[in-house]
Amino acid sequence: MFGAFRASGVSQGGLLWKARMKMDLSPTQKANIRKRLKAADDVVMKIEQSGVQCNALTKLQAEPTEAQMPAMDKYTVFSRTFKGYRKSVHKVPHFSKVAIPRTAPAGF
Repeated sequence: MFGAFRASGVSQGGLLWKARMKMDLSPTQKANIRKRLKAADDVVMKIEQSGVQCNALTKLQAEPTEAQMPAMDKYTVFSRTFKGYRKSVHKVPHFSKVAIPRTAPAGF
């Protein structure tokens, strides 16, 4: 009961505090996400202006720009396993380095 091997929240729960992470993004995180989306939009626009044509560029042109995206799509992503089928974008591993889908499936 007492001593070096007593039961505590840390020894029994491990990284339990991570599961209780808040779902909200800070204003700074949101600003950084918007900045990354705008930078990606600029790259697509410059490639489009250069006259290059390819299937990948056609798909990117069909996606909404940062200004056209609703806040729900900017800061959350579709997830089959989460309650409500949406999870905060910061729960995605390496979310700042991977392409996050700009649209969700119809109805979500």
